[in-house]
Parts: sequence; structure tokens; C-alpha cells
Amino acid sequence: MLANLFVEQSLMKASSYAKKGEVDEAKKLYQTILRKFSNNIRAQQGLAALKKYKQNNVIQSPPQEIVDQLVNLYNQGQIAAVVKQAENLTEQYPEAILVWNILGASRAQIGNLDEAIEAYKKTISLKPDYAEAYSNMGVALRNQGKFDEAIEVYKKSILLKPNDADTYYNMGIALKDKDKLDEAVEAYKKSILLKPNYAEAYDNMGVALKNKGKFDEAIEAYHKAISIKPIHANTYYNMGNALRDQLKLDEAIEYYNKSISLNPNYTDAFNNMGIALHYQDKSEEAIQAYRKAISFNPDSAETHQNLGFMLLRSGKLTEGLDELEWRWKNPQFLSIQRHFLQPLWDGTQSLKDKKILIWSEQGVGDTINWSSLLPLITHQAKHCILECQPKLVSLLERSFPNVEVKPTNRNLDLKRDDFDFHLPMGSIHKYFIQEFVQIVKAKSFLVPDPIRVKFWKKHLKSLGNGPYIGISWKSSNMSSERLPNYSSISEWSQILTIPNITFINLQSKNFADDLIKVQNEIGVKINNFDDLDQFNNIDDVAALCTALNMVVSNHGTLPLISVGVGTLTKLANWRQSPWNNILNNPVGSSVDIFERDTLEPWDNVFNLIAEDIIKLTENWSS
Repeated sequence: MLANLFVEQSLMKASSYAKKGEVDEAKKLYQTILRKFSNNIRAQQGLAALKKYKQNNVIQSPPQEIVDQLVNLYNQGQIAAVVKQAENLTEQYPEAILVWNILGASRAQIGNLDEAIEAYKKTISLKPDYAEAYSNMGVALRNQGKFDEAIEVYKKSILLKPNDADTYYNMGIALKDKDKLDEAVEAYKKSILLKPNYAEAYDNMGVALKNKGKFDEAIEAYHKAISIKPIHANTYYNMGNALRDQLKLDEAIEYYNKSISLNPNYTDAFNNMGIALHYQDKSEEAIQAYRKAISFNPDSAETHQNLGFMLLRSGKLTEGLDELEWRWKNPQFLSIQRHFLQPLWDGTQSLKDKKILIWSEQGVGDTINWSSLLPLITHQAKHCILECQPKLVSLLERSFPNVEVKPTNRNLDLKRDDFDFHLPMGSIHKYFIQEFVQIVKAKSFLVPDPIRVKFWKKHLKSLGNGPYIGISWKSSNMSSERLPNYSSISEWSQILTIPNITFINLQSKNFADDLIKVQNEIGVKINNFDDLDQFNNIDDVAALCTALNMVVSNHGTLPLISVGVGTLTKLANWRQSPWNNILNNPVGSSVDIFERDTLEPWDNVFNLIAEDIIKLTENWSS
């Protein structure tokens, strides 16, 4: 009984689909019935009728000359006209496969990616083995940032057409964007195997290899791309980036100039040449390069930020801080930006009897460093709220009792009514430039937990005699752009071999192998506290820093903490670092900064720091 009811309903539905011209849907229903009831005559007749319907009533494609005209318009770049005509043609010829594919490509060209994907899906529904449509849909998905979906679609295309070099190339781009660099390199190699003179594949393979830190292999790939296509500006630009990361700065600038000679308006080339000039300490030339980039692309937020850091380095604080406000137009900051009904404070509106929300916007170290400016706000406002990373709350609420310190919570941003104005932390400086310059030289501003300070002092004594010196030598993020800020632990031998020092590890991550290396190679033990989570328990790290006699560190969060609590700190700094400026260096009078130039080793910096440590030991013993 139920089976009969199912069949009857399905037959009626299939008939309805057929009458509306929805042939594929009707066909699916008839086939479903016949799989279960193979002898059903009405289903057999309905399926046969559909075939006749297609043959008699549907013209598959428009005349060839119309398709040729559409293709010519596309090749001429008249994309809007192609979209309009293709949409009209798909209404007249709903099963015109090629027209649907052209419509998808045209919609993608003008940025209508969702509609492009729908057109590709329609193409595939009409021709399930159409490899090109899968490949084109993969490009649209990748441009939407849907890398996993794009990769799966490319794989389907390759199954249908395994010798298509372009699909392997496009899949390589998606894999590279997904940071699956090894797989990306393999995809590029397959595309090159199928198309040996594929310059773009060599170029993109170079980018993947460079991102893996394989600079020599990347440069070899770029040379191959240039030999095939010597007028491709982008390859010269990419070569410049690889050489810059190797600190071969003169060569990098030469390649940036070559890319600019081929593309005089190449904003990114001017921008990255500015970075290379910055690394060479050629401040005015770097500023000129950044300004040139901005003249071609006034909306390049990254270039404005780079210019801002360079201006700060040159002492042009007002202009530099204004340029850094461009960070809010940088895509990397979109997820950080917060939106409230209340206005931003502009530095001129009176805060008397007003409540203001200050919110952290960048890393833990920046929040710590910039919290030194909070008293400038509290002196003006009736009430100040600071929202920051949860692991900083206990330390900062103890350090700033006049501030309501809370963990960041974005869930109610558009409904809040507990403040009158708001301001991101990195914008405080621009409204208090003169006061900020004085604060940089001020005493400590962080208040550690006194009970934990007492605990750590007792714990340190259990290790042996002092002086007790904490050290940190690298970041948890050691990308190629950041490497010049850091030294290897092997370069610390001048310091680590000073006798009668108890060294304490203050590295938060990835330090175990280095501690073993120091023990084996120079016979020095760097003490590590296994029960201290140095990455998350910032409050206890501040207490430990207070208990130490000195901290020695490369740039990072640690020296911002140690200087904040007033511990004598020796900062080993890269002179040309973007972070080496008044905004990012530690705030306080207890820091001594020792700098090396880009191409110099760390030897002189560590020798000078070692001399200061020896003086400390002499005073200690006396």
C-alpha cells in the first residue's frame, strides 16, 4: 500500500517537473522509481517521453557565429557586455554549455563570484565531465578564500583531464595560499612537466620555496622563469623579495628596479624597495620609495604603515603616528577592528565626567608597553575601562588601580552603553606626543604580585649564588622577515661563559633543544622552571623578572615586561628593525639598548653586554 502511494506521488511529481521543462528533475524521479520497480510502465513511458522532449523541443546551443561574437567580446575585455548577452542567451538556450561557462568566467572577472560559481555548477550539471568548468570554478572558490573547496574541485578537474598544466598550476596557487607549501611545489612541478616553458609556474613555485625558507631553490626557479619570459615584472619583484630576505640588499634593490623598469607604476616594488633601503639604514631614500609607492596607490595601507615606522625612526613623530592610523585599512587588521555605537575619541573632546573604553588591538607585548600611557587618560576621564588579553588582566589591574581592567569581550559591542568614547591602544600616543616622549624615560609602571616575587627570590637562592640573569633569544614566530631581530643561542657564548652567573630561561616556547645544546657545547646550564607557563602566566613572569638581577634579551615581549617592572634589562636590538622605534621599544629608564646593523654579526653587541655583566658580578662579589 505504502509502496503504491510512493510510486503514485513520484509519478505525479515527475510529470509536473516535465510540464515545467525541468527535465533533469523529472528524469531523476523516473529513474528512482525504476530502480525499485523496474517494470513500472508509466515510469518507462515518462522517461522515453523526456528523451523525445529534449530532441524535439530543446535547441542545445545558439548558432556558432553568436558564440564566436561572445568569445571575441570576452577577449576584448568587454566583460559587462558579455555578461548581459550571455544571460540573455542562457534564457533562450538553457542547455548551452559553452555559454554557461563563458557566463561564469565573465561574472568572475567583474567580481560576482557567487553568481560565477552558480554558472559553473549549471555547466557541470549539463556536462558532468566538463573538466574546464571544474577548473574555472576552482579559481572562483580560491578567490573567495575557500581554499579547501577549490582544491577539491581542482582534483575533480584533474581526474577528468589529467594532462592539463593550468589546473595543476591553479591548484598550486590554492595550496600555497593554504600554506601547504610542499604540496604546492609538487603541483607546480607537475604543471611544468606538462608544460616545460610555463614561466608563471616557475615564478609561483619560487614564491612557495621562498616561503619555505629555501631561498637558493626559489632564486633558481625565478631565474628559470625570467629565462622563459624576460619581460615579466612580477618575477623580478619576487626575486627581489627572496634576495632581501637573504639580506642581499644591493641585489634585491637591483631586481626591484628591473621590475619597475618593466612596470613603472609597480606599487609593491617601490614599497619593498623601501624596506630594503630601510634595512640599509638609508632612511631618506626609503621614505622616498614609500612616497613613490603611495603616489601610484594612495590607498596602500601597508605602504602607509611602513612609511609611518620610517618617519618614527627619523624623529618625525606626528607625521609617523598619523601614517600608522592607516593600519585600520589593512586587511590584516579587519578582524581586529571593533565597532561601537559610541564615537572614537579624537583627542580634543573633553573627557571630564566622561567614561572611555581603551581596547587592546595587537600583541601582548604592545598591550603591556602601551599600558604605560593609561595614566594620561585617567587624569582626564571620570572613568577608564581597559579591555585586553585575559592573561594580562591580573597584572594590569594591580598596576593601574584607577582603571577597570577586563578581558576582551566583543559579543556585545553594538549594544554597550557603559562608556561615552572609545580608543584603540595604539592611537593613544598621537594625542599625547610630548608626554609620551617623557614617559619613555620614566621609571617602572608594572606592579608584580609581591607574594610571588618573594617566592621567586627564595626559589632562585635554592639554585645557587647570584647574580641571577634571565635570558631570551628568539620569538615563537621565526618567519623570514623577523629573523634579523633574533640571534641563535650559539651566538651568546661571550655571555654564557661568564663565570659565577646563574642563568634563567625566560624563553616561552621552543627552547628545549637550545638548552641541551648549550649544556653539551659549552658546559653551561640554563635553569628552566618546568612549573612556570611562561607563555600564558604573564603575571608570574613579571614577578620572576622582578626577582632577577638582570634580563638580557632580543626584541620581544620579555624585555617589555622586565623593563615595565623596573629590572635592569640589556636589549640586543637590530638597528634597522621596524620595531626599533619610540612606539615599540621598552618604556622605562631601566633598559640599555645595544644595536647591530643589518649585515653585522651579533658579536659586538654581546661583547658590550658581557662587559656590563662582568661589572655586575664584580659589584656583587664586593
